[in-house]
Formats: sequence, structure tokens, C-alpha cells
Amino acid sequence: MSDDISPAAINRKRLYWHSRRGMWELDLLLIPFLEQRYDQLEADDQHAFQQLIDEEDQDLFGWLMRREWPEDPRLRRVVKMIVEHAESTDNSAYRTL
Repeated sequence: MSDDISPAAINRKRLYWHSRRGMWELDLLLIPFLEQRYDQLEADDQHAFQQLIDEEDQDLFGWLMRREWPEDPRLRRVVKMIVEHAESTDNSAYRTL
């Protein structure tokens, strides 16, 4: 584990912790996106991701399974990015037993 205590590192650790949900399906979508894409996002999209992970698991599940979409266009944009990332990336390393 890194000893970096910069504000950015602390925020990243908080995001990682909050990306770990009570539903395995959400973990498989949120954690790889955070680890592989978050740093390349524009500041507005990073902020939207931070807002997204504060939402309830049931809402996240519905959105990430494409059963419905968030009303907020910024959240909708990030949800679509997460879904597209999951569909285009081999995340088998996250599917451990």
C-alpha cells in the first residue's frame, strides 16, 4: 500500500473504498473503471463519478444494467462510460472466486 498522503491520493483511496459496493456486479463495473479510466477523465466527469458512487446500490444497479438511466445528464454520461468500458475491456482479473 502506498504511503502517499497527498489530497489526491486520499481522495483516490476514498473513491476506491466507496466503489466497493454490497453487490458483486457493481464491484465488477466500478472498480475496473476507477482503476483504468478515472485518471484520464475530465474534471467534470471525475466529479460526476464521485457523485455517482454516492447513489444507492439499487439505483446504480438499474443504471449500470441499462434498465433505466439517471435523470442527471452528467451522471448519465458517466454511467454510459462505465458500461462502454466494461463491454470493451477484459476484466477477468476482477472475477476471482
